[in-house]
Amino acid sequence: MRATIIHAPRDIRIEERPDPVLRRPDDAVVRVVAACVCGSDLWPYRGVRPVEKPHPIGHEFVGVVEAVGDEVSTLAVGDFVVAPWAVSCGECPQCLNGVHVACDHRASWGGTDEYGFPVDAGQGERVRVPMADGTLVPVPGVTDPEEGLLKSLLTLSDVMGTGHHAALAARVGPARTVVVVGDGAVGLCGVLAARRLGAKRIIAMSRHEDRAAIARRFGATEVVAERGKAAAEKVRELLGGVLDDSV
Repeated sequence: MRATIIHAPRDIRIEERPDPVLRRPDDAVVRVVAACVCGSDLWPYRGVRPVEKPHPIGHEFVGVVEAVGDEVSTLAVGDFVVAPWAVSCGECPQCLNGVHVACDHRASWGGTDEYGFPVDAGQGERVRVPMADGTLVPVPGVTDPEEGLLKSLLTLSDVMGTGHHAALAARVGPARTVVVVGDGAVGLCGVLAARRLGAKRIIAMSRHEDRAAIARRFGATEVVAERGKAAAEKVRELLGGVLDDSV
């Protein structure tokens, strides 16, 4: 199969790799239907984070299950699945508390699992997924999504979940006032999450006109374009000097 391999900063290549196979009874093999580039993929690409050795890259993808191990109970061949950023068991105390990124048995896409077996990454044609029951999220009733739905499902792999987690951590809820700092992908998804969670007033801090427009479309009731102290003063002005409920 073909897969994306990062060798060094600004050195990414498409290479032939062995097709993944089931190595553990809790594994699944997924055919990747769509993947995207995360902002954190750009850190090693730009040299912000070192690349110690060539390895597969990509952790945001969706696809179709092609094979499952004997111990996999929640997935079947043909299921359309979302693969989240964290490879996790779903059963340890961390996972049961909803902190899958801190799973006791966590593995990383493009790295190795706790048994030393290589784990493929999302920017390739196929992926072996360890701990498939705990990692993959099946999408009921979906087998071949059209492009619009496919893009929406792909956001659930990482960025939308990150924005939603931030909103939950900030205790966003019905009738609350929310200030969202930042207009990148996570910030915009935070705006969307705040609307879904019922916030009555959502102030988005954005200095880019195109992103501010998206923030409004996602549910922002106001946009603050100022930066630094001026931004804080503008928020206080909008809120009448009263501390907002959630940031």
